[in-house]
Amino acid sequence: MAVPRFKTSKARTRRRQSINMKLTAPTLVACSSCGNMVLLHRVCPKCGFYRGKQVILPESKV
Repeated sequence: MAVPRFKTSKARTRRRQSINMKLTAPTLVACSSCGNMVLLHRVCPKCGFYRGKQVILPESKV
């Protein structure tokens, strides 16, 4: 079994962890009907459209 020869320093450990735990911003696209920024593959909450079709009634009209 492999055994580390030297102790891994805190700086090296934290540098490796920070690279792997980096957060990414969500990808937003403009809605085709109203132009509102929406997550990919989600119904637009402002107008209720998804892929050019009315799927739900928007919250403002209910």
